[in-house]
Amino acid sequence: MATAAPPEQTQRPRAEEESGAAMSFFDHLVELRKRLISALAALGIGMLAGLAVSKRFINFIVQPMVDALRANHLDDKLYFHSPTGYVGLWVNLGMYLGIVLAMPWVLYQVWLFVAPGLYKHERRATAAFIISATLLFLCGIGVGFFGLLPLVLTKVIGFAAGGSISPWIDVNEYFSLILVVLLGLGVIFELPVVVFILSVFGIVTPKFLLKNFRYAMLVITIVAAIVTPSPDATTMLIFMAPMVVLYFISVLVSYAVVRHKRSQALAEGGTP
Repeated sequence: MATAAPPEQTQRPRAEEESGAAMSFFDHLVELRKRLISALAALGIGMLAGLAVSKRFINFIVQPMVDALRANHLDDKLYFHSPTGYVGLWVNLGMYLGIVLAMPWVLYQVWLFVAPGLYKHERRATAAFIISATLLFLCGIGVGFFGLLPLVLTKVIGFAAGGSISPWIDVNEYFSLILVVLLGLGVIFELPVVVFILSVFGIVTPKFLLKNFRYAMLVITIVAAIVTPSPDATTMLIFMAPMVVLYFISVLVSYAVVRHKRSQALAEGGTP
């Protein structure tokens, strides 16, 4: 008469099948070295490609300022104040473009390094996290460049329109300005992902987020003051609006996570 195998013997192969074969510490170092080399090579190739096309992108990134100057009937040209100013802009823009071009491959290398040590459901969650974080970051940059910057720059430049003082816009200072604004908005758009992780670990709940909304508004105001190109209240409100919307989206995300955890706990016969 056959005897049933102990539970640990039947479960261990399944767990090993899900999580992959165990790797030694030396194997981890070899794998890390391989992924780092691949990521650095991608960054190098991406920067070379970025330098090759960055000159064409210069006209693209200055277009919001050019449109703002034209809307206020001013000279629609930007300037550089040193002989190497334009070259420096070309190199800096090429480097940032290279990082953007190489980032999907770099994230893929991170995924390949951590995936063997994860279960199947954890692999799916990690892949979703990387994709959603990347898309939200790009959405933040897109909203800033195509939505907020043209509106805010037109308003800011309009203060000088019709007066005896005309703007003389340095292209490198303009690039530094939009870099802070766009990167800031890209990071801000990661808020739903951050709240999702905190909700999974039970650190925050929808009730906690709603109860502390006034403190969140204080933080939002401070962040808006940092990334806003102009200190006037109207411009700050323009930048605060998407942050407030993202906060309430994060509340919905937290609610969905908490509800899923409760349903899972009830299905397993535990307490919610």
